[in-house]
Amino acid sequence: MPAILIADSGSTKCEWCLLVNGKKKTVLTPAMSPYFVSGEEMIQILNKQLIPKIKNTPIDQLYFYGTGLGNPANVLIMKKVFKQLFPKTKTEINTDLLGIARASCGNEKGIACILGTGSNACYYNGKKIVSISPGLGYVLGDEGSGAYLGKKVIQYYLYKTFDEDLMSRFQKRFGETHASILENVYKKPLANRYLAGFALFLAENRGHFMIENIIEDGLNDFFFTHLYKFKESWTQPIHFVGSVGFGFRDVLKELCNSYELELGKVLKTPMSGLLAYHKQ
Repeated sequence: MPAILIADSGSTKCEWCLLVNGKKKTVLTPAMSPYFVSGEEMIQILNKQLIPKIKNTPIDQLYFYGTGLGNPANVLIMKKVFKQLFPKTKTEINTDLLGIARASCGNEKGIACILGTGSNACYYNGKKIVSISPGLGYVLGDEGSGAYLGKKVIQYYLYKTFDEDLMSRFQKRFGETHASILENVYKKPLANRYLAGFALFLAENRGHFMIENIIEDGLNDFFFTHLYKFKESWTQPIHFVGSVGFGFRDVLKELCNSYELELGKVLKTPMSGLLAYHKQ
């Protein structure tokens, strides 16, 4: 069996899995997104954090799935990076959306959704992505994502919509001021990751009616904005991949039941599904 290296890069981190003779080794590095990291920086990071840990194993096949790779210019950047690091390796570079489709649907038809730091959805026919609900990023879109839900948490705090109990919990948990929040959102890089960090407050305070409302409304926005756009949503299973979807899978189940949709797999990360797919 050939040595296979699979990478899944989201907006926050990149998970690498080396598969050799049925044994796997996992390595985590910072996210490998051309939108946020230059090709030179990627090479430096991987030479320091990945290459030593796979002990220079000759890689036969490399499958990379990541954000921002619907843009041909970004694909070219990634090809140059891997050409330098793995010059003899057969390399395939794909979008993160194809990764979650292969991970959750395998060779079957279905709707595949990302619900992590960002969000997106597509219809997959068992071989390729047929249609996509366009993602607009965390400023204009990313409904249901960690950044979207985190933004709601900040709004409730800054507008003092939270009751006294939740206001106190927020202050103790994050210690942020009005000024520091605005500076992080508007002046510092990677605001999407910063916003997504506040979604943890929702997971840590389940049961409070305001918290449950934010979660349900945010995920419902994803259903209405994205899933409603696919006619296949009513006939095919709907799969979710990502930390937000996995963490709030009980709410996803309730929403699917309410809309009479078939809930498929809910995975925290796509890696296990990608390993199964590429083992074939």
